Amino acid sequence: LRDFLLVYNRMTELCFRHCVCNLNYRLLTGREESCLDSCAARLVRANHRLMGAYVGLVPAMLQRRAAEYGAPAGPSGLPAASEPSPVPAES
Repeated sequence: LRDFLLVYNRMTELCFRHCVCNLNYRLLTGREESCLDSCAARLVRANHRLMGAYVGLVPAMLQRRAAEYGAPAGPSGLPAASEPSPVPAES
């Protein structure tokens, strides 16, 4: 959630600085509104492409990491959990 909010805040600031040039009016002009729409759409598409690439790379990275540490990878690509050791009973 934190990362999403950081991306959203950066996108908002970037598009606002790029598109809004007159702060004398309460409402956006038509030109500012269309600029903001296209700016936000462009950044959202770029973010979706990046996230798609990231999702495609994560399983391979996790398997490589598991192989480096010598642990077999589980079905999700994460290292398989070791069996819990029995806890000795207290006397």
